[in-house]
Amino acid sequence: MSFKIYTKTGDEGKTSLIGGTRTSKANIRIESYGTVDELNSYLGLVNDTMDVASANAVIKEIQDRLFTIGSALATDPNKNIKMSLPDLHDEDVMMLENEIDKMNEVLPDLKSFILPGGHIGASNAHVARCICRRAERICVHMQEEGEFMPAHIIIYLNRLSDYLFTLARFISFQHQVADVEWHPRLG
Repeated sequence: MSFKIYTKTGDEGKTSLIGGTRTSKANIRIESYGTVDELNSYLGLVNDTMDVASANAVIKEIQDRLFTIGSALATDPNKNIKMSLPDLHDEDVMMLENEIDKMNEVLPDLKSFILPGGHIGASNAHVARCICRRAERICVHMQEEGEFMPAHIIIYLNRLSDYLFTLARFISFQHQVADVEWHPRLG
């Protein structure tokens, strides 16, 4: 027996959180995990277009952690759920920091702001970085509005955007493409 992908339960603009609570699809909690899902999907594109073997496994691990984040954001914090959900750890943030440090060991020093571009893989990493920053902003907004927000989520998303920025530079470097420096027009 297979299940159908469509349930028709969301046809009136409502969806269920883990725990069974029905809520509007416009709810900030839905926006948060929807944006994390968008980021996860875009990371698939990053992985398919970056052509840097050393980062492929890292991206897959990040995608796994984004599912972890999505499950936390999709859970009604006011319900006691019976199922076990994965969670983030300090080591997940440290892994991103270690990967950033490894890439920075070979990258030229950053001396100016850079513009996204130069290589399709780098450009995709920059788009993923922007989606990640949006997810982070939504989570911060939730926290400021008094919504429950596991502490590691905001930290992880913040570090992930740093990782994606560095990855974009690393992809360009691996393809011998210089950073596209921003030279502001003054006057």
